Amino acid sequence: MKEEKIIIPANGYLALFITFIILVGSVFLAFYKSNTTFILLLLVIFFIIPGFIMVQPNNSRVLLLFGKYIGTIKKNGLYWVNPFYTKKKISLRASNFDSERVKVNDKMGNPVMISTILVWRVKDTYKAAFDVDNFENFVRVQTDAAVRKLASMYPYDNFADEGLDEDITLRSSVNEVSEALEKEIDERLSIAGIEVLEARIGYLAYAQEIANAMLKRQQATAIVAARHKIVEGAVSMVEMALAELSKKQIVDLDEDRKAAMVSNLMVILCGDKDASPVLNTGTLNH
Repeated sequence: MKEEKIIIPANGYLALFITFIILVGSVFLAFYKSNTTFILLLLVIFFIIPGFIMVQPNNSRVLLLFGKYIGTIKKNGLYWVNPFYTKKKISLRASNFDSERVKVNDKMGNPVMISTILVWRVKDTYKAAFDVDNFENFVRVQTDAAVRKLASMYPYDNFADEGLDEDITLRSSVNEVSEALEKEIDERLSIAGIEVLEARIGYLAYAQEIANAMLKRQQATAIVAARHKIVEGAVSMVEMALAELSKKQIVDLDEDRKAAMVSNLMVILCGDKDASPVLNTGTLNH
């Protein structure tokens, strides 16, 4: 397989100057000499003009001669090449591609909607021009395939009730997932001479049919986690209260009274609403 070959053709300004001299000579012969030589000079001019080529910054021209690859011009400027060359323009500028939102299944089989934002540019013009049919369409198709593969490798999120203990998830591990996506896309696009500058997840959400159920599940998980913290703190506070009462000998509590006190404190500390005080006008036992 051939590789990209960079060439620098003849100076276009010199060729333009020569064309101007020939044009002046042909006009002079036509008006003052009245011979047929000027016709030959005009034919030479018509032959030279198609050879002019202008390359703008961050652009390139791939040159072909009757199907044979000649080389690539990447340096910007005005040049003159063989008029029989076929000139194919390929941009070297960075391009931004925002893929469509596609529905895929994550590692746990949950349907999710995902899209990616890709920044890429052509690095090897020979591969982009001849190793694939249409390199821009190739980028779109392979990016879509890479996103589908990536989504199936990681779960959307961690859930304790499923016994799932993944370090990397689509929702929380943004940097790790972006690096894996960039590597996957870069491997796929290397055949087309495409360099991946950046790849990251642009949109990520559960599919509509399970979005409400998953939202309730996340809310329930958050509530359970919050309750766990509340209970843990309440137990610590009750333990501290009993220890301080015993240490300072403020009141002597038997096991039944300790149990009642623990029950009351746990209700107060773990309840959703503020506790309503009750005034005891009897004894400690009633």
